[in-house]
Amino acid sequence: MKKNRILSIALASSIMISFTGCNLKSNKNKTKEIKVFTSFLSAPSDSISEDNKIQQLIAEKTGAMCKETWLNGKSEAESIISSMIISNEYPDFIYPEASDYQKLLNAKAFIPIDEYWDDYPNLKNYFSESEWNRIREEDGHIYKIPSFSKCYMYDTNTVHNDEAFWVQVKVLQWAGYPQITTLDNYFDLLERYVEENPIGENGEKNIAYEILADESIFFCLDNPPQFLDGYPNDGACIVDAEKMEAIDYNTTPTAEKWFRKLNEEYKKGIIDPECFLLTPEQYYEKIKSGNVLGMVDQYWNFRSAESVLSPECKYVPLGIVIEDGIEEHYHSQIAFDHSSGIGITVSCDDVDAALKFLNDLLDPEILNLRFWGIEGTDYSVDENGLFYLTEEQSKNNHNSKYSKDNRCLYKYFPYYWGMNQDGINAYSPSNQSSEFYKGLSDIMKECFDAYGVQTYVEMLNPAKENAPWYPMWSYTSTFTNSTDYGKAKNDMDKIKYKYLPKVVMSNDFDTVWNEYMKEYSENCNVQAYLDELNAEIKRCNDLANQKNE
Repeated sequence: MKKNRILSIALASSIMISFTGCNLKSNKNKTKEIKVFTSFLSAPSDSISEDNKIQQLIAEKTGAMCKETWLNGKSEAESIISSMIISNEYPDFIYPEASDYQKLLNAKAFIPIDEYWDDYPNLKNYFSESEWNRIREEDGHIYKIPSFSKCYMYDTNTVHNDEAFWVQVKVLQWAGYPQITTLDNYFDLLERYVEENPIGENGEKNIAYEILADESIFFCLDNPPQFLDGYPNDGACIVDAEKMEAIDYNTTPTAEKWFRKLNEEYKKGIIDPECFLLTPEQYYEKIKSGNVLGMVDQYWNFRSAESVLSPECKYVPLGIVIEDGIEEHYHSQIAFDHSSGIGITVSCDDVDAALKFLNDLLDPEILNLRFWGIEGTDYSVDENGLFYLTEEQSKNNHNSKYSKDNRCLYKYFPYYWGMNQDGINAYSPSNQSSEFYKGLSDIMKECFDAYGVQTYVEMLNPAKENAPWYPMWSYTSTFTNSTDYGKAKNDMDKIKYKYLPKVVMSNDFDTVWNEYMKEYSENCNVQAYLDELNAEIKRCNDLANQKNE
């Protein structure tokens, strides 16, 4: 039996987090020992109940379970990780933030998973050889498993969680559900609506278009040019797939057209005059008011603020391009983000059992338990094998207390998104389009019926297979000022923070734009930045072209 091990981490805030590892007996089967692992997962989340039904059932079927410790909102991951490294005591599993992964790797906190995985085919085959090669460290070993990057068959997302031009559904209803495809179409719609409807239902003035341009969240202002030209969200650059070349989207002709349009709309009073003074919190409060008709944003960024809105004020994503004839690519498959992942630590005293646990969590039966629950209790199955929820099951699915007691996603451990392993169903109820549509408001159903879709994702073009280098933002997130390309990125950002609000508000667009371009070109080593991106694009493409051994 594994001896008890308690790891206590003292934080600056005097919060104590304890990781305890031991073997327990199953509540339902007193003769079967259950291996209990510990983990630290660097994200905020509510903990499940101690006697969570699904966790107990998975434990009985696999012989193991894991006690998950999350950030509690009062402590910081960096402090926790630093305390672990100093003490050289770790939980069995860690999923760190990207910035902390390298610290743990340098501290030799993780075991090389690839030295052990031959007996665990679900785990070894989780990624292709070329995908695993992207994850390998300089010594040739694999120490982490990204848990959110593997799609089975095809994308089944029902909610577009990423960037788009958003508009309230009542605006589309008012206009008769037109096809809105270009930047001019989009602002024309907002202008016409706010002219006829200057005041919202709450008696306050409508804001036709809002911008979040705080330095901590600047993408709402600076990166639409890549989408307007039909490229996916590489974030750090545009990638010409034919030439295998990075392009700076900050200086393209479309970038100038984008900011010229914003300047025109700002002068017309269509854009909130307070936008460049807003903190993120103030921006979210404006969203919550229900008076913001449209904006560019990533849905994950404003989702919480939108949740309080009435049905007619909810937002619909539009795939806007700079001119007709360009194919939009706002929706992409989930990015292959290998900047971090879950790893098994050197404090784990049974690596094979830990690998078996990871392997078992990828078993089709266990995946069903994790994301659908128990057949007949949490979901039902029709004569064609299609999963569905009864009214009671649907209510339970949205009940936080029920979920706490009866849901165990192990959401930071490896899983497949996209389709279920049966090839019939989506991997989770929220991704089953028929179930998703049933839960929509009447006005959203009316909107989707008008456009012939059932989900938000279907409002956009289908996602293409991600390029080997996608997304480049995952790579640039590791840049520091210690390199010439890292410093160049920082310099580019600083000049954008300084000039882009001025460009939008200027009474003389051409003069200010030219000043911006001059300072940008003269004071940023953009070529060093692009050269490094090109090297990464080539590296990723070469790995993808390697044949599986």
